[in-house]
Amino acid sequence: MTTFENFDYYNPTRIIFGKDTIGSISKLIPKDKKVLFIYGGGSIKSNGVYSQVTEAMKEHTCTEFSGVEANPHYETLNKAVEAVRENGIDFILAVGGGSVIDGAKYVAAAALYDGDGWDILEWKHKVKKALPIGAVLTLPATGSESNGGSVITKAETHEKRFFKSEAVYPVFAVMDYTVMTTLSDRQLANGMVDTFVHTTEQYLTYPTDGMVQEGYAEVLLRNVAALAKDWENRRTESWQKNLMWTSNQALNGLIGLGVPQDWATHMIGHELTALYGLDHGQTLAIILPAVLRQMRLQKSKKLLKMGKNVFGLEGAALTEEHTIEKIEELFRSIGVKLTLSEYGIKADVEAVVNALKSHGMTALGETGAITPDVSSCILQRAL
Repeated sequence: MTTFENFDYYNPTRIIFGKDTIGSISKLIPKDKKVLFIYGGGSIKSNGVYSQVTEAMKEHTCTEFSGVEANPHYETLNKAVEAVRENGIDFILAVGGGSVIDGAKYVAAAALYDGDGWDILEWKHKVKKALPIGAVLTLPATGSESNGGSVITKAETHEKRFFKSEAVYPVFAVMDYTVMTTLSDRQLANGMVDTFVHTTEQYLTYPTDGMVQEGYAEVLLRNVAALAKDWENRRTESWQKNLMWTSNQALNGLIGLGVPQDWATHMIGHELTALYGLDHGQTLAIILPAVLRQMRLQKSKKLLKMGKNVFGLEGAALTEEHTIEKIEELFRSIGVKLTLSEYGIKADVEAVVNALKSHGMTALGETGAITPDVSSCILQRAL
């Protein structure tokens, strides 16, 4: 067991959580701001969110930008950057799930940068300033509404990259769980998988004495497991509010403070989304069990701890493999597939590994032990 390290925690996002809270944005955004209202494919127009937002913003000067993809495209977002500059925008309101909020973060940063915005994703330009962002969350999954991370896809080259900056934390996040009522089962399941894996990537490494971090991570994992067991009640307010808040807490920075983190599942999953178009949550469900089996010995103590404290395994049933099987059962129970072949994909392992190499992902995992050769083995398991 190792001690958890020193940390510097910063989270400036104001959270407004609960039913009928979307109207509060009228007071959260100063009236003198010129606002870019950015959203996705238009689902907010059918679920009532759009009308709530436009009503709340009727006294503001707003420019709309729609069409942000589920994996937000650099090419699309650059058009939003142009809209910001042409209209003198000085505040961005992102209404949607993590993809829209991630996209808004890129726009907020790129609009104040003179060079190619892709420099931000390649870490050639460190973002120190950005336009202020407000978020209205419609799909819980990524925690993007109160963190400083963003994942963007370059469609032309099939690259999916990320950046982080304190400058792009949203000023506020409105979280009205009632908007989840119109989400599809696929969207809900993807959100649950993302939440579970976010937590796992910060927990399932090696033991530490971070009692708060490890204990809280186990609470969040048990929450997702309980919601999966209660899947039939996914249209109830109690179920929805608990998923929305659990998703937020999984990646607002708290459970990762000073403790080792993995993120190999996400990095490999990003390449699968970029190359084959799978949903982010789908790739995570495929890769996580493969990572855990490949790294079973290194993660043994924490796998056993998870088995006991999250899934209630004991006695002869408490093994690393049984813990992994419990994770797979959880994903299966909400209709998520676990192999690439189930999606009809014959992945080119070499191509995926080459993409990882080109993006510098050659020493993944909490100890850097996941080399390209190990990634290849993980992908073989995932086929």
